Amino acid sequence: MPQTAQANPLMNLLPLILIFVVFYFLLIRPQKSKEKERLKMIANLSKNDEVVTSGGIHGTIVNVKDKTVILRIDENVKMEIEKSAVAVIKKTQNEAGQKA
Repeated sequence: MPQTAQANPLMNLLPLILIFVVFYFLLIRPQKSKEKERLKMIANLSKNDEVVTSGGIHGTIVNVKDKTVILRIDENVKMEIEKSAVAVIKKTQNEAGQKA
């Protein structure tokens, strides 16, 4: 009767472990760093920053509150939005001051 070689159970798990490691370095880690940058951007919002919301609304920050900001959209139009709705800062207060 020939003897069959038993596969090491750890060798069966090795492909799954490798897949998890690849996913971590290609997907999870970069996403965490992007989220950290986004939270830093939201924390640094200040008056006169020109921003674009996640809904595509362009405006200038008039007032910053704890959880919301007030945007001036047009001469007579102001809107209060959540800070988390700010997607991009087009120009910061410092950049606008340097160009003037």
